[in-house]
Amino acid sequence: MMGMNPEWQTIALHPHAPAKPAVGAPCNGCGVCCAAEPCPVARLFLWQRRGACRALVWEESAGCYRCGMLADPAQYSWLIPVAFNGLAQTFFAKRIAAGAGCDSSAEVETASRP
Repeated sequence: MMGMNPEWQTIALHPHAPAKPAVGAPCNGCGVCCAAEPCPVARLFLWQRRGACRALVWEESAGCYRCGMLADPAQYSWLIPVAFNGLAQTFFAKRIAAGAGCDSSAEVETASRP
């Protein structure tokens, strides 16, 4: 039974989110990794330990998810002044290996609708 297995987790994603790419493939903004758990940046700067990252943003025009901590860090953390957004973006991109490809080993199943 799916609900009894501690390995299973249910996450909610936008219905038009792209399918999760294979590990190592370029990130396509599917949102699976950030919806499943907060990354080290969110843990440290947003003090978030579990659940979908609060900085996970659906970008309607692009049809994918984006990291708010890379787009506008000061909007999500009071620790970061707007004047330091550029430095924070560079720092965070390195910490989460942005552009290095998908590193989520999550296996995704689409829930069937009744």
